[in-house]
Amino acid sequence: MTGLRERQKKMRRQAISRAGVKLFERKGFQSTTIEQIAQEAGVSAPTVFKYFGSKHEILVEMLQEGDQRAISEARAHIAEMDDPLDALCYLEKVLVDQALAMLPAPIWRELLLHVLSGGLNGLPGSYKRMNDVLRGEIAGLLRELQNAGKLRADLDVDLAAFLLNDYSHLQLLRLTSSEPLDLETHRQQVRQTSGLILYGMAAHGPAKAD
Repeated sequence: MTGLRERQKKMRRQAISRAGVKLFERKGFQSTTIEQIAQEAGVSAPTVFKYFGSKHEILVEMLQEGDQRAISEARAHIAEMDDPLDALCYLEKVLVDQALAMLPAPIWRELLLHVLSGGLNGLPGSYKRMNDVLRGEIAGLLRELQNAGKLRADLDVDLAAFLLNDYSHLQLLRLTSSEPLDLETHRQQVRQTSGLILYGMAAHGPAKAD
C-alpha cells in the first residue's frame, strides 16, 4: 500500500507540474493563479499547496530537474573531449536542450526578462538559490578539465563558472526571443563567445606595472 500511495503522490505532483507549465505557456506566468492550476490538474487548490508552496516552486522544480540531467550528461562525455572549447560548447548545448525540454520558449522569455531585471516577486530568490547550485556544478566540471591539464592551472574556476553562467542567461534570452528558434545561429554565437572567453584577447601576457 505504501508503494501505491507513493506512486499516486508522484503522479499527482507530475499532473500539477504539467498543468502549471501548460497554463504558464498559454496565459503567462504572472497571469496564472494556483486556482487555475488546480482546475487544470483536476485537483483542489489546497492539494496544489500540499505539493507546491507557490507557483514559483513549480517552475524551480522543473528547472532543477533539467539542470541535473544536463550536468549528468555533460559529466559523462566532457572528459572524452580533447578540445576544451568543444567541452564548453557541449556543456552549454546540454543545458539549453534540457532547459527547453522542461519549459517552452515563451515561458523562458518571460522568466528571463524578470530574472535579469530582478523582478517577478518571489522568483528571483528561489531561482538564485537554484542557479547558485548550477554554477557550483559548472565550476566542478571546469575543475575536472583543469585537473586534466586542459585549462590553466591558475584559472579561477569559480569566476569562470560565474561568467559562463551569467552570459548564458543573455544567450538563452536571445535564443528564445526568436521565432522560430534559431539553434544553429545560437550555437555558432556560443562557440564564438566561448572561444573568446577561453582564449582571451591579449596577444601576450599582461604588461608589468611601472
